[in-house]
Amino acid sequence: MYSFSNIKTLQADLKTGKTNCTSLVEEAISLISQKKQLNAFLEVFEDSAKELAKKTDEKIKAGTAGKLAGVIVGLKDNICYKGHKVSASSKILEGFESLYSATVVEKLLAEDAIIIGRLNCDEFAMGSSNENSAFGNVLNPLNEKYVPGGSSGGSAVAVAANLCHVTLGSDTGGSIRQPASFTGTVGLKPTYGRVSRFGLIAYASSFDQIGPITKSVEDCALVLEIISGSDKNDNTSSSQKVENYSNELTADKKFKFAYLKECVEAEGLDPEVKQAVLKQIEWLKNNGHVVEAVDFPYLEFLVPTYYVLTTAEASSNLSRFDGIHYGYRTKNATDLESTYKKSRSEGFGKEVKRRIMLGTFVLSAGYYDAYYSKGQKVRRVIQEKTKEILNNFDFILTPSTPGTAFEFGKNSADPIKMYLEDIFTVQANIAGVPAISVPCGIHSNGLPMGLQIMANYFEEGKLLNIASKIKS
Repeated sequence: MYSFSNIKTLQADLKTGKTNCTSLVEEAISLISQKKQLNAFLEVFEDSAKELAKKTDEKIKAGTAGKLAGVIVGLKDNICYKGHKVSASSKILEGFESLYSATVVEKLLAEDAIIIGRLNCDEFAMGSSNENSAFGNVLNPLNEKYVPGGSSGGSAVAVAANLCHVTLGSDTGGSIRQPASFTGTVGLKPTYGRVSRFGLIAYASSFDQIGPITKSVEDCALVLEIISGSDKNDNTSSSQKVENYSNELTADKKFKFAYLKECVEAEGLDPEVKQAVLKQIEWLKNNGHVVEAVDFPYLEFLVPTYYVLTTAEASSNLSRFDGIHYGYRTKNATDLESTYKKSRSEGFGKEVKRRIMLGTFVLSAGYYDAYYSKGQKVRRVIQEKTKEILNNFDFILTPSTPGTAFEFGKNSADPIKMYLEDIFTVQANIAGVPAISVPCGIHSNGLPMGLQIMANYFEEGKLLNIASKIKS
């Protein structure tokens, strides 16, 4: 079986004939079957993947292959791929087949990536543990009693367990970075608007971003380079020039870092995670970088602001799943009103219903000003403070998560405790800045820890450069 290390080596081996796309796909399909207890894949696209592999082998022989030739990619189950099922891991989209491909999928296919299947996630990307999928839990391959993180749990597990080379996830409040931290992989949330959201099933439209999960920063840079850019189908996508991210990694520059004092000194932070972050800070200082503590007085407002605003947007976005147009429809309806009520009650899971109700409440008459309007004002304050720090420093450092992966069921009975798992990651989504989680050591419990680095808007090149220098 071929042992994947990085895309560059893989493509060199494909050129010399050491391996080929057809055998790589067959090996991946076999391994996914062997490790099906992980529940990472909801569906393997065997026929289309084999067909893509065959065509790519011919292109490699002809010397016309793209930048991702032979790279096997998994898609989070909220990213559309024409002619293939997509469900957002929800019963409400039972049997639905996408009529078009997301822009990111089109861009991957244009560079000869091979899409292998769709990956399990928290239903409608709502969750921090992958315990909210309608199709069961995804298991952490490093210890199957522990969660892989969420909501892109299947995406992180597929990379960590070598089921595919690269995956795409979506990140609304840490849904790429938290599972990357829990599985020892690299996860990037780009600047809001850097990557088109066209073809992503929306959770909270002003927060959502698609990004890669990979084994290395180098692979992350290459994938980002390909999926980034403006898109006529997404008016929020930026027309700012896409840099050659993969070529910037070798630059040896000295940077100025801020670490958020309130994050590193937070009471709930695991002592070993704190030590791992402090060790990275020392390493950066010893290598000529400037690292200073800064005050961020809004830490306790991050999670409440995030949940007020995202649930409001979810309430609006998920209203289209009504049992009338497509997807699941109840068999117990007696009239139009009961069709709506029963289809949504039966089709949505517990957490999704909780967030829809929260969002409807904060948007309701009498509460709009008290919650939603105030949440927008606090969001602006957080954005301004984040910008202020990043105007004086190149990067902001925090732990990716307060601790390592936790056992199944540990937080699921207490939604507030689960929501607080996002305390360090939501800032980047509220502000819209890019952020990456990179492995930064192994805890005494045997599980990986992550370091989060945030940069200023559209400075992914700089962010990936420094991320590539961090040693776990």
